[in-house]
Amino acid sequence: MAYLLRRLWQMVPTLAGVVLGVFFLFKGFGGDPAEILAGLNASPEQVEQIRDQLGLNRPVWEQLAIFVGQILHFDWGKSWATNEPVAQLFATRLPATLTVMTPILVLDALLAIPFALAVAAVRGSLTDRAIMVVTTVALSISFLVYVIVGQWLFAFQLGWFPVQGWTGSVWTNLTTYAPLPVLLAVMVGLSPQMRLYRSFFLDEIGQDYVRTARAKGLGERAVLMRHVLRNALIPILTNVSMQLPGIFVGSFLIEVFFSIPGIGREVMLAVNRSDYPVIQAVTIYLAVITMLINLLTDLLYKAVDPRVTLK
Repeated sequence: MAYLLRRLWQMVPTLAGVVLGVFFLFKGFGGDPAEILAGLNASPEQVEQIRDQLGLNRPVWEQLAIFVGQILHFDWGKSWATNEPVAQLFATRLPATLTVMTPILVLDALLAIPFALAVAAVRGSLTDRAIMVVTTVALSISFLVYVIVGQWLFAFQLGWFPVQGWTGSVWTNLTTYAPLPVLLAVMVGLSPQMRLYRSFFLDEIGQDYVRTARAKGLGERAVLMRHVLRNALIPILTNVSMQLPGIFVGSFLIEVFFSIPGIGREVMLAVNRSDYPVIQAVTIYLAVITMLINLLTDLLYKAVDPRVTLK
C-alpha cells in the first residue's frame, strides 16, 4: 500500500509536466486556432472575434488555468470540426476501438507465448530455423501489403468477410466486421512477438536453475512450464504493458482502411483538421493511461515473482 501511494504521488509531477508540455507546444507551434477556425477568407474582425470567444486574448497563466480546469473536470469543450463535445466523442468511439483492439492483444499473447516457448524448446533444430526464416520474411513485409492482400483474398476472392462496415451491435461487429482486421493485425504482430518471446525463453533456458531442475530428473515439460515460462513472464509483461495504451488509440491504419469509427480514426481526422481540443484530450488521456498501466505492471511483477521487492 505504501508503494502504491508513493507511485500515485509521483504521477502528479509527471502529469503536470505533460500538461505544461502539451499546453506550451500547442501555444508555440500549433498556429493560431482563431485563424484555423475562421478559414482563409475571414476578415481580421472575424478572426479577432473567434480569438476572444476562445479566450486567446487572456493572459497565458489564465489560459493555462482554464486548460487545467478542463482536465480536472473532464470537459474538453467541443470539437472544432464536428462541434461535438470531446468527452462524448471519446465515449462513442471507444467501444469500436475496444471491439477490435482487445481481441488483437489477447490473441497476440495467447498465440505468441506458447509458440515461442515451443520453438525455444527445440532451439537449433530444423523446425526452429524454418520458423525463424518465416518470421523474418513476415517482418519484412509492410502492414499495407497485409491489408491490401488480405482484403483482396479474404473479402473479394473468398467472400469470407466484408471489407468495410460497422453497426451498433457489438455481437454483429465481433462476428462480421471485426474478424478480418483482427486476423490481419494478428498476422502482422505474431512474428515480432514470437521472436522477442523466444529470446526471453532462451535466456532462461540457459540459466543454472534449469540445468539443476533437469539434473534432478524433472521432465522437460515441467521445466518449461514451471520454471522457464514463469521466470520469463516479467519481460513479457513489460512488453505487453507497452502495447496496452494502444488499445485506447487503436491502430490508426486498421481503423482508417476498414472505416471503423474508433478513436484511432478520429485522431487521424483531428490531426488533418487541426482539431486541437481532440488532440490535446488524446495526449493527456494517453499519458494518464500509460502511467496507470505502468503501475499495474509493477504490481503484477510482485504477483508473478515473489522475489521482486517494491521500493
